[in-house]
Order: sequence, then structure tokens, then C-alpha cells
Amino acid sequence: MTDLRIEKPSRRLLLRGAAAGGFLLALRLPPARAVEDAPKPKFGADAMPHGVVNDPLVFVSIAPDGIVTIICHRAEMGQGVRTGMPMIIADELEADWSKVRIEQAPGDEIRYGNQDTDGSRSTRHFLQPMRECGAAARQMLEAAAAKRWGVPAEQVSAKNHQLVHAGSGRTLGYGEVAAEAAKLPVPKPETLKLKEAAAFRYIGKGELPIVDGFDITTGRAKYGQDTILPGMLFAVVARPPVFGGTVETLDDSAALKVPGVVKVVRLEGTPPPAKFSPLGGVAVIARNTWAAMQGREALKITWKDGPNAAYDSEAYRAAITETARKPANVLRKEGDLDGAMAKAAKRIEAEYYAPHLAHATMEPPAATVRIADGKVECWTSAQSPYSVRGELAERLKVPLEKVSVHIELLGGGFGRKSKCDYAIEAGLLSKAMDGKPVKVVWTREDDIQNGYYHTVQANKLEAGLDADGKAVAWMHRSVFPTILSIFAPDPKHGAGFEVGMGLYDTPFAIPNMRIENGAAEAHTRIGWFRSVINIPHIFAAHSFVGEMAHAAGRDPKDYLLELIGPARIVDLPIGKDSTEFWNYNEDPRKYPVDTGRLRRVVELAAEKAEWGRKLPPRHGLGIAAHRSFVTYVATVVEVAVDEQGNLSVPRVDVAIDCGFFVNPERVRSQVEGACVMGMSLATKSAITYKQGRVVQSNYTDYEVARIDDAPRDVRVHIVPAGLEVPPSGVGEPGLPVFAPALCNAIFAATGKRIRELPIGSQLKA
Repeated sequence: MTDLRIEKPSRRLLLRGAAAGGFLLALRLPPARAVEDAPKPKFGADAMPHGVVNDPLVFVSIAPDGIVTIICHRAEMGQGVRTGMPMIIADELEADWSKVRIEQAPGDEIRYGNQDTDGSRSTRHFLQPMRECGAAARQMLEAAAAKRWGVPAEQVSAKNHQLVHAGSGRTLGYGEVAAEAAKLPVPKPETLKLKEAAAFRYIGKGELPIVDGFDITTGRAKYGQDTILPGMLFAVVARPPVFGGTVETLDDSAALKVPGVVKVVRLEGTPPPAKFSPLGGVAVIARNTWAAMQGREALKITWKDGPNAAYDSEAYRAAITETARKPANVLRKEGDLDGAMAKAAKRIEAEYYAPHLAHATMEPPAATVRIADGKVECWTSAQSPYSVRGELAERLKVPLEKVSVHIELLGGGFGRKSKCDYAIEAGLLSKAMDGKPVKVVWTREDDIQNGYYHTVQANKLEAGLDADGKAVAWMHRSVFPTILSIFAPDPKHGAGFEVGMGLYDTPFAIPNMRIENGAAEAHTRIGWFRSVINIPHIFAAHSFVGEMAHAAGRDPKDYLLELIGPARIVDLPIGKDSTEFWNYNEDPRKYPVDTGRLRRVVELAAEKAEWGRKLPPRHGLGIAAHRSFVTYVATVVEVAVDEQGNLSVPRVDVAIDCGFFVNPERVRSQVEGACVMGMSLATKSAITYKQGRVVQSNYTDYEVARIDDAPRDVRVHIVPAGLEVPPSGVGEPGLPVFAPALCNAIFAATGKRIRELPIGSQLKA
């Protein structure tokens, strides 16, 4: 195996010699100055570290036998990134995929650049750097072969893992010239010869299975929960049942008598805002997980519940709903809303509510830490390995370079595993055990009752229609506790990135508009969640579009297109009470709000769904569309509701415009998964509170869609795009549009409006 270490990345392509005659290619883009000078959102650099400015670093090595090893620096959680990123390099390298091996990078953003696998940005940020990395390696191999043969480099080309001389037909394998290539100058970026799209062998083809597929489906894959080290101990933690609570009294005598229990350790919590800090509580450390769990059951703890002891979902819902009925901070104002409303021929209004949600990943959080010889090693499933590394270094008071983080396959992430509280717990407990390896295991109940939760939200919408039913006025006011509550003391309003997700960025061609955000206090840990706050914003906005269409006596699809208006670039103003127009940290000149693309996915989804087709009784079609993570998605849901109120979804058609795409099979898979998850969130899932405590505890009462609940036939229609259209997000954009499309379909089938999630038993009432 070649040596993949690098001491100090340069600002350009860097080539170094490697062991066994192979070579190592490292790419770092952009240069350090570009990173420092890059514009940062006013809300973001401090509150969301490592997630704002991209600094990719990719490693490729070629061994003498021709085996190419590619390091994947992003976390794999089912989205296929371990396949997609190496595919890009391999294609530009002209590598034979059967001779490619893939290794997971450890957590080290100094070496590998941004490793936060979130925000649906792996492909959109790394397509170009990965292509350049592969192209540079290819050109260096070609130059090395040309030098050996004594011919001009222009006469040598790489083809399917071989170097071919055009004049003589001579060939060399990649491994045969790898050592010589290592001694050649690195091509300057401007001299790289990237492939034309027509020459791609893997990119855009969707013919390669995911590299983890066999191991995942046969039980061989290694997740964070699977780590086993010599002499390892196991721990579970009794955490405060109320956010901000502390241990008042502890009797651990019975726990210490449980066979296998080694020690009971108190963990101190951190007062809010606690970022990723553990909640605190009492840890039971044992020789196996079962003994640790039994020991925890035997603990006698009196909890001091703290300031959130009275948190109650119903009372809080009433409070934020009342706030949503009153004027609030104005984020965006166009035209004269009040005047247009006063003159409108018809006014409609509605209120919408969406609850807290748990990530409920199939694999609950787990982390193992060992401390030895002044070094800290962590094995875990994490979306943000650098956060794990940094937090462990800070908590254990060791230099950052003494901390290593090994990233395992994630059994689901959805944003939960961007928060590393569980890894910090493991580090603190290893320290308490004199450095012995300790694995912290979260049970399903721990995960449901002590996690970070998607925010709860109340929305109030009002619209004015003229005599022809055309929208002349639009008001959208949302109220929700902000994610910033885990980073800053006592914030009451949404952050710029939150209001920029389906609220501030409303693309409708309505002349009079006002967008507002009301104050709300957080009483639990709020964390980012797949698609983040696009979910409740678009549930409200596009359900309301359906209500407007009905009030106007119009077809919902036609009315949606009318609201979107003609194809244009929306010039979003900067409201004085908003931080700024947040465009998913992308340059609006490269990724503008383009209503032409939004219209296109609406039209495509409707066409493919055969919008207007005759349906059986109590069937209906619903539609919704949205731009999120700079991708355009429209969804048409067909719903069936029987006389007893039982709901099923026979068919879903989704049109997605994600720009240039690398792996269409994974695009389809991500959209299909979003539809299943959307079904869960729309119909079943909710976290509620009583006396500050989460009511739900497992999948028995925090329900997710089972096989028989899932949409039966999901058809994904990808808008084709060339390299001139930059890639955009895929993992998250399919989720927000599902619930409003479903609820609009329910109205079409039954005449019943759904304004509250989850739907639950509302159809049986």
C-alpha cells in the first residue's frame, strides 16, 4: 500500500513520491488566500464552523501493480458518496474501475478540506476539484510514458488504465510508470485537459453499483456500533429527562452490584447554549452493553429539572400560534400589502402547524474512544469528523494533532450525526477509565428522548385575490425556535439561513408581498434535520397555494404556474431585519433563483403524472414544487383514501433539476428515499412534550412509515443537463415538497384540508 500521508498541503497540485515505487497525487483547491477572502454569511462562520467555505483536498495513489487507491473524504450514510466522489476521479484518470480501491479518510480538515457531509453539497462543491485531480494524474502518467519512449507527450494518451503511443501502438500499464510520473513537474491548473462530457465512461452513466452495496446487504459492513477493541469497556448514560436538568441525588450502590459493571461516573452538563456538549447525567461502565444497561436500570437518581420543566407541546403550540397571528419582524416587503388586501375581491387565510421531529436513524449514535501515550483515537459514525476531532481535543486538553478520528459507515445521519455529543461522552469516559477504550452506546430510547430535534413551527398565511382569482397579495409569517439556540444565548428569531429556506426566498410573481418572522424561545435542543426548515415552510406555503387555487376556482397545477410567473431570475432584496439573502452559501450569480427551471419541473412532473387523468373515486392528485439546496423539485402525489379514512399512495412522480449529475442511479435513490421519509413525516412522526419530557420513546410511539405505508410506485424524472449547468444538491431537496403535495391530493380526493402534521387519524374523524 502506498503512503497517503502529507505534511503540508501546497496551494497548487502537489505530487510526492510514495513507497513501493508508486506515486501520490494531492490536490488542494482553492488556495488559502481564496478561502480567507471568500465572502461568509453574517450568521455563519462562528455559528456553523467548517460548513461555510469549501477547501477540498483529495488524495490518489497508484501502486506498482496498477491498483489505484482513492481516498473518500466525505462520510457515507447511504447517499453513495463513497462511490460518487471516486467515480469522478477515476473517469478523468481513465482508470479501470475494477482496479480502483477506495479508502475512507480520517477526520482531518487540514489535510482533506471540508468534511462536513451535510447541506447536499458534496457533488456541487467537489465535482470540479475531483475532475482536476483525476486529470492531473492522467497527464502526469502520459508525460512519464512519453519520456520513457522518447516521444512527444501529445502522442501518448491514457485509455482504460493503459498508456498508448499513437504512432507505434506501444502500451504501458499505469503501475509501470507510476514512480517516474512522481518525479515530473505537476501540470499547472490552467494546463489541465479535462474530458468533454461525451468522453465520460462513468460520470452520468449510473451503471456502477455502490461500493458498499454488497457489504451492506450481506451484513459485512462496519458501522460505528460495530467497533471492537482489545480490553474495551461499554457504557450507557442516564441523561437528564428535561433539557437543562441536572442530577440532584444519586445512589449507585445497586448498580455497582450488577455483574459486569465496573464503574459509575457522573458527567457534568453544560448550561445552554451548549453547542455539541453532552447533556450530562450518570454513566454506567461495564464489560458488556447488557451489563451497562442493567446497571443503569438499577441507578436511583433524583433529577433537578431546571428551567424547562414546564415545557408542554400543546401549551407551546398555542403560544406560537398566537404569536403567528400578530405582526412580527418584517424580513421582506414588496409593494403595498395592506392596500392590496383592502382592495382584494377575495381574501383567504390559513394557519399551519408542524411538530418537533426526531432523526430516528436506523443506527443510534455510538462512539469509541481510546487514550494512550498522549494520543486520542476515536471510532465513530459522524457527518462532521472535524467537529469530533476539535471537540475531543478541547475537552481532553490535548493538541489537535494528537487526536485521530476514524469514520465508519453511518447507519443514517439526517443531520443528527453532525452533532458529536456522543463522541465527547466516550472521550470523557475513556479519560475516567485511565485511557482504556470505552464505547458509548445510545439505545433507541436514548436517541428518541435525548436527541437534537427538528424545530416546531406555526405559520400564518394570507392572500388577496382579484375578481379573476389572480393573486395580488401574499403574507407569510412563521414562528419557530431557532437552531441558533444551541450556539448563542437566548436568540428569539430565525437565523438568516433558516428564513432563507422557503420563506424569504418565496419566488412567486405577486406584486404585494410581506414576509415576517415572529419570536419564539427554545426549550429543547434544536438541530438541523434533513432539508431543515424547508419542511414546515413549504408544507404551509404550498398547501396554501392549493387553497388559493380552490378559492379561485382554478386547476392547482395551472394556478401554481401562474404564481411562479414567467421565466426570470428573481432579484431577492435584502431586508433590513434579515441578515441577508441566504443562498445555501452559493454565489447567486452561479446559482440564481431561476423560475424558468422551477416552471420546468412543475410541467415535467405534471406531464409524467398525466395530470388531469380520470381517477377512481376517493383518489386525488396533488402538486407542490420548491427550490432548495439550489435544486428544483416538483412532486405529484396520487392518494387514495377509503371510506374508513385509511390512506395510501399508489403513485408519486417527481421531477428534479439538479444541474449536471454524476450518478443518476443515486439521484433516483435519494429522491425515492425522500418520498418514503416524507410519508413518515407527513402521516406519522411527531415529538411531543409533557412536563419538559419527551413523551415518545421508540418506534412504537415515534412512528415511521413501514413497507406497507410507503408509496407503492415512485417515478423519478431527472432533467438532463450538460457541464455548463453546475451541479446542485440531491440528498435533501426531494423531502420538503412531499407533504404539501400529499395534503393537496387528500383535498382533491376527500375535500378535507390538512393544516396540521402529522396527519395521523385526522382522516378518520
